[in-house]
Formats: sequence, structure tokens, C-alpha cells
Amino acid sequence: MARAAAAPPPSANLRRIVAASLIGTTVEWYDFFLYGSAAALVFNKLFFPGSDPLVGTLLSFLTYAVGFAARPVGALVFGHYGDRLGRKKLLVLSLLMMGGATFAIGLLPTHATVGTAAPVLLTALRLVQGFALGGEWGGAVLLVSEHGDARRRGFWASWPQTGAPAGQLLATGVLSLMTGCCRRRRSRRGGGGCRSCSPASWWSSGCGCGCRSMNRPSSGRRWRVPRRGGRRARRWRRCRWSRSCGTTGARC
Repeated sequence: MARAAAAPPPSANLRRIVAASLIGTTVEWYDFFLYGSAAALVFNKLFFPGSDPLVGTLLSFLTYAVGFAARPVGALVFGHYGDRLGRKKLLVLSLLMMGGATFAIGLLPTHATVGTAAPVLLTALRLVQGFALGGEWGGAVLLVSEHGDARRRGFWASWPQTGAPAGQLLATGVLSLMTGCCRRRRSRRGGGGCRSCSPASWWSSGCGCGCRSMNRPSSGRRWRVPRRGGRRARRWRRCRWSRSCGTTGARC
């Protein structure tokens, strides 16, 4: 019996795409989980000072839950335009949206400065974070799966999934470091801002990795969506589904 052929070594382009997707997903989840820690510790004092401590904490977590509601919308929008404009452009755009929203939260004035406009702006920025994460996470998995070979496509597509625990560990480590460095008074007044402003260099490096990654799938052709419906559109959907699943039933 002939032995099964060994899997070919991954190309430099594929490794670069996997690294860019992993870095981007890690930075996105870092920003997402960092908000949850700040909502539990400082946001109730900064944005809901007039409420009962328990009610203020619940309101802070309510703004945290808004991000989860925006994630499916971001996945639909980014997935739709990713087919037409390319995964790389949408990946960089999602990183810019997430990093910009997190940086803006760090510079956001508190309730004592602008009143009720502060929690409204906080909720709007949280919606941007959830929207960006929903688009980046699914786009990163699709980007890797489209470039991976048919035999190990699931293996390569699993790498962006490790960005969620990596981002949580990174957020916890940065939060512990900043809490140890800042005094108690400074932590209440400006600690949340310095924690939120800290990822500026990280998401900029993620954007750099995303810009260097290629946008052409493993088949050697870029996905092009038919502009009109009919037979061509149905054939395009069958062809794309068969390639994504690693089957050869559809004829492209």
C-alpha cells in the first residue's frame, strides 16, 4: 500500500496571513475584555455617580452587554462587503474601528464634566467596539480558511480562535500592571483612561500585519461576486461553498 503523502509545508504567505489574523483577533478581544474589567471597577463611579452603587454597576454592565448585541450586525456587514472588497481591507478597517473606539473611551469625559452625555457617548463607543469585533473575528477565520490548503484548512482556521483567550490574558495582565503602578486616587480619576489608551501601539502593529497580508485565496483567484442574480450567482454560491468545505462536488 502506498503511504499517504505528507502535507506540504505552509508557505510564507500563509504563515503571514495566520500571524496577522491571530494578532488582529488578539488585539480585538483585548479591547473587548478590557472594557468588561473597567465596567466592573471604575465605570460605575465615573459615568453613573448619582446612582446607587449596585445600580451603577448594573448600568455599567448594561453598556458592556450592548457590545454583544452589535456583534452579529458587524459580522453580517463585514461578511457582505468582505466578499466584494476583500478580507484584508475589512480586517484593517475593523482594527482601526476597535482601536479608535477604545482610545476614545480612554479620552472620554466623565459624568462630572459633561453630565448625561458621558454615558451616552460611552454606549455609542461600545456599539462601535462590538460592531468591529463581530466583523473582524469572522473575517479573520474566513481569510485564513480561504488561503489554507484543503487538507489542513480546519487546522489553520483554528488559529484565529486562540485570539479570544490570548486577549483575555493580555487584558488581565495589563489591568493588574496598571493597577499596581497607579495610586488609588489616580486610578479612580485617570486609571481607566491610561488602560484604554494603552493599546494604541498594539492595534497599529496589527494593522501593519494586516496590510502586509495577501488577499488572494489558495485557488489563485480572487472571489468576485456576480452583480446580478440568476444562474451565474447560483453557480458562484455553489462553487464558493464547495471550496470552503473542502469538497469537489460543485464545478467552478
